[in-house]
Order: sequence, then C-alpha cells, then structure tokens
Amino acid sequence: MNTSSFKDVERSPSRDMDPAEFQETGETLLQWIARYFRESEQYPVLARTLPGEIRKALPTAAPDAGDTMQAILEDFERILVPGLTHWNHPRFFGYFPITGSAPGVLAELLTAALNQQAMLWRTSPAATELEEVVLDWLRQLLQLPQGFEGVIHDGGSSSNLHALIAARAAAAPEVRTIGIVARSDLPPLRIYCSEQTHSSVEKAAIVLGLGQRAVCKISVDEAFRMSPEALLKAIRADKAAGIQPMAVVATVGTTSTSSIDPVPEIADICEAERIWLHVDGSYGGAAAIVPRHAHIFAGVARADSVVVNPHKWLFTPLDASAFFCRRMDVLRAGLALTSDYLETRETGVKNLMDTGVALARRFRALKLWTVMRYYGAQGLRERITEHIRLAQEFASWIDASADFQRLAPVPLSVVCFRAVPTARALSPDGLDELNSDLLERVNASGEVFLSHTRLNGRYALRLAICNIRTTEAHIATAWRVLRETLARIPAYAS
Repeated sequence: MNTSSFKDVERSPSRDMDPAEFQETGETLLQWIARYFRESEQYPVLARTLPGEIRKALPTAAPDAGDTMQAILEDFERILVPGLTHWNHPRFFGYFPITGSAPGVLAELLTAALNQQAMLWRTSPAATELEEVVLDWLRQLLQLPQGFEGVIHDGGSSSNLHALIAARAAAAPEVRTIGIVARSDLPPLRIYCSEQTHSSVEKAAIVLGLGQRAVCKISVDEAFRMSPEALLKAIRADKAAGIQPMAVVATVGTTSTSSIDPVPEIADICEAERIWLHVDGSYGGAAAIVPRHAHIFAGVARADSVVVNPHKWLFTPLDASAFFCRRMDVLRAGLALTSDYLETRETGVKNLMDTGVALARRFRALKLWTVMRYYGAQGLRERITEHIRLAQEFASWIDASADFQRLAPVPLSVVCFRAVPTARALSPDGLDELNSDLLERVNASGEVFLSHTRLNGRYALRLAICNIRTTEAHIATAWRVLRETLARIPAYAS
C-alpha cells in the first residue's frame, strides 16, 4: 500500500483520530480497495502461507504506545494480505463464493461509521424500519405472500436456528419457562431433513438441547432430493413410537449439489401432519427472483419459515441472512424478554431484539438496500441468470470429456464432478485418492479454488459460481487448470 503521501500529524493516543488524518487515511484505503477490485486476479486465490506463519510475524502483545496508521497499513499489506484467501476473486469457486460488491462495500463503510445498535426501534428507527422495508422488497421479488415478516440474521446457520426455535415454541410452548430437561410430560421431539441438508440443522438441535439424535435424516433420490415417501414413513413410525414431530427442513439448493427438495409434496405432508415446515434457501433461494427459475420456489409460500442469504448470491458483503416467517409471533413468544432498562413507551413499533437470540443488532439492512438500489431487480436477475448459464457451460465441458464425469444434475450454479482418466484403471478408492490429489494440486496453483464433497460415498470435486465478477473466461481457466493438472499427476495403481 502506498503510504508515502502520509503527512506527520500531531496525534494524541487518548483521543480519536483527527478528522484530517481520517480523511487522508480513508482516501488511501479507498484507492487501495479500488485497485484491489481492479487487479484482484493478480493474487493467488488460496493463501499460500504455512500454519502459524502469520502469528509468528505479529507481536505477542499489544503495543504500549499507539502506532501510526502508516505503520498499521504497511503491516496489513506486508503480513496479512499474503495470508488471505480471496473470496472476492472471480476464480474462487469453492463452497459458495461470497461477493462483496462495490456498492455493498461502500455501504459497509457507512455502517461502521454510523455504528448503529438496532436492538430497539428507538435505538435506531432508521435501521429498524429500513430492515422492514428492504426485506419486504426481497419478499416481493421472491413472490412470498404478504404474511411473511422478515428479519436479518448474521448467517444461514443463525436463521435455521431461529426457525427451529420457533418450531419448538409451536410444538411445546411451555419450554420457554420450564425447559425440556427431565420432562415426563413432554415426548421426545424430532426434526426431519434430508441426507443432504446443511449441518447447521444438527448444530441447532444441539443448541436447543434436543441432541443430534433428534434429527432424522431422510433418504434422497438419484437427484439428491428428499424423498416425500420416506419422510411420511418416518413421521408415522415416530408417532407410533411416541415421538413428537417438531419440524421438517426442506432445502432449495443444497450445499453439496444444489439439489432442490420437492417442497410442494413436503408441504402437503407437513400440513396434514401439522408440522412446522422450514425451507432453507440460503444459497439457491436467490435464483427464485428470476422469472424463468421461479419454479424452484414452488410450494415455499406454504412454509412456516424461509431463509435466503443475500451474502451468498445477491452480492451483499458478509454478513446478511434474510429470515422470513409467516408466524413471527410464535418466535417472539418463544424468545422475547424485556428487561426493565429496555422498556420503551412507543406503540406500534417492532423491536428487532425480540426476533433473535442476540440483543445487539447491526445495521445490516443498509448494505442490502444499497445493493438492491444500485443494481435493481433486473441487474440482479441478469447476473444470476448468467451464473446458471456458466454452470451449464462448464457441465457441458465435463460431459464431453472422456477423462471427467459429472456426478449430479446442475439445477443452479454448482457443478459436481470427478476425474476418471480413461488411460488408468483405478479402483473406487484409487479414484478418490486421485481426485483428492487433483484438488490439492489445482488449489495450490493459486489460479483457481475449488472445494469437494462426497456423493454416494465417493469423493467429488465441486465448482460453485456466485461471484458477480466471474465470466466465462474464468471458468475456462478452471477447466484448463484441471485438465493440465490431471495430465501431470503420476499414474495411480488400481
């Protein structure tokens, strides 16, 4: 970072930064960020530092006397930047890429400067009401009914937790006051999800005191979608055994394969059996704003709660998870707790603290509002549509290759595949070893970053496209690196 323009500024370690120094430093930072966006491809996608290397380069204790911003920024670039894995890189294809679009980054600057704590309406009327408005915009784009109320949590795991808190409150309201421990009057509670459901559902069961055994994983079909028949069978078996169904979690865009559970059939079962239905659309739900892909949200309007993460596929910087609930009153009844010092006299207002475990609430709506206004619905739709097209293009290259095999359908922007080199006869375990080695070598190149999963017990490579700056040239680079790297790997014994 070029800090040569910094002037010597008289400073006092006991007071905040002088406005002139703040402006000068801020201008330097904005220049660095603009250059970072412009030249992001010069960085290796995956950090190349060794474990402990960053820690060893840093002092073991905080400085007694304050440092200058020039020294801090120089150390940022010298020590920390080499240890970054660049999630904003257009060739980051691992997990679900998280794009911090430029408008969102600028809004984050305002969020930090304003430092709003939106626990109560009165502590930030703007943050409270903007969150309500911008989530209603998103609700309309997703074509969810007007009865869905929204709130922003930090991530999909938190949103899933709050959905299950509400489901537990609906199934056993007295848990709020007397808990679930040593309850002879309360039967065991059960959560149902597919084998492909995100691990946060199991974590939520642990947090809620139900335990992992409370989670029943339902089998999936050949497209990795939950089987409604198996779900109904499991529910009926549990009821016969004295177990009370609490919630079903369906997924629109599973983490491993982006599969889409048959929500209409699952909703039929939940309505008939009077079970809370939560739909996890953390990743895939964003695609429902595109008319030609709106079918992925079929049946979701019948759910009790839904989550969509703007920080995954709506180009909003971390963290922003939109949680919608048709029965937010149930969640409030299960969670709301107002101490004397939090009581207020305003009427007709909503306090965000009542819809979550956290008391502190960041002004997360500001960046989502900025992104939605800057790009507009059409701009967001066009980019998501292009990502789905790019995934189909990459899948077509896999399908046309004799040395690679696609392992799952591609309904959205995730492609699961593996190398199956025709020149080498490999056992199933040998193929797993080969693909694991291939992934490590590809990622070590620094040119691209992919992740992996297991499908039907076998190692699979996984390429996900969600970055607003990713183009066909970037996926072409990934395809080239994969083929060239495979050609350099020594033959594996069968």
